[in-house]
Amino acid sequence: MMSGFNNKIRQIFFFIFIVALGILLFSQLYTFFPGFLGALTLYILSRNWYFKLTFNKNRNKSATALLFMFAFVACIVVPIYFAVQLLYSKIEHVLKNPDQIYSALNAVSSQIKDWTGQDISQSDFIKELPKRLTGFVPMLLNSSATLVGNLLMILFLAFFMFTNGQQLERAVSKFLPLRNENIDILAKETKMMVRANALGIPIISIVQGLVAMIGYWIFGIKDFVLLGFITGIFAFFPVVGTAAIWIPSVIFLFSSGENGKAIGLAIYSAVVTGNIDYLARISFLKKVGDVHPVITILGLIVGLKLFGFLGFIFGPLLISYFLLLLKIYTSEFGKESSAAEYNKVLEP
Repeated sequence: MMSGFNNKIRQIFFFIFIVALGILLFSQLYTFFPGFLGALTLYILSRNWYFKLTFNKNRNKSATALLFMFAFVACIVVPIYFAVQLLYSKIEHVLKNPDQIYSALNAVSSQIKDWTGQDISQSDFIKELPKRLTGFVPMLLNSSATLVGNLLMILFLAFFMFTNGQQLERAVSKFLPLRNENIDILAKETKMMVRANALGIPIISIVQGLVAMIGYWIFGIKDFVLLGFITGIFAFFPVVGTAAIWIPSVIFLFSSGENGKAIGLAIYSAVVTGNIDYLARISFLKKVGDVHPVITILGLIVGLKLFGFLGFIFGPLLISYFLLLLKIYTSEFGKESSAAEYNKVLEP
């Protein structure tokens, strides 16, 4: 009895030591945690294609993994790089020539004052705008450096995940304290969630950004490419959404005397840009996997605080995974505990 008790104490202390060491390692590698999530996402999305090439067609594992890395850089990294460069160059230009942004803000402020009687030009936000923009540049540079580090981590980890995929999956299945059927459910649901979050949400934003950019171009908005890009970013937010960009653009057109263009852009944005995501959800995203707007909102709140820009993708993924783990826990332990309680009640 004493020996069993001592073994239990040793087990508890050993477990506490493992947890403490894990917390220490995670706290030091926290900055690169999005890189791990990104590598895992890339592996899950490309796993079937990679296995078909390496096992069915007997292609070299390392060469095939490098091919997938190149495709990832060409399709994801290069567009992100040019988008960041576009945004940074525009902010730098505004800081060097602030009169343009002030004149636009004054025009919008005058139009809003005519409509509502409220003078927003005296608001703290307008007064502190130069300071906000000046502080945004180093924040953008710092975020870019972190983003580059995580992208390199994605490539590094994904290469080893691909080349050692089968051994890795067997090891994970071995250490998961779940029944085989729940492990299968976990794998299937994980694949669906990753596709929904890593493909579905960005696709909606890209589509809305492109559609909005076309509208800005049609109705004569300058910098329509940049505004389309920013509109695509705001499309991640289900509540505020693209209206946070196109409504000020419409007001600016009204304030410039372009009433016809303003009405046209308002109709186009409300009817086309504002509803294109619903068309995407009921068509393409039903095949990829849809994400409930509540999960998206909560995921964005969590993800942006934890991971910065990459939180747009991984925040909703964490929320979805949390809900999945609750479902698995109920399936794994809920029935057993209910059966045990039921048997206990039946005991004489």
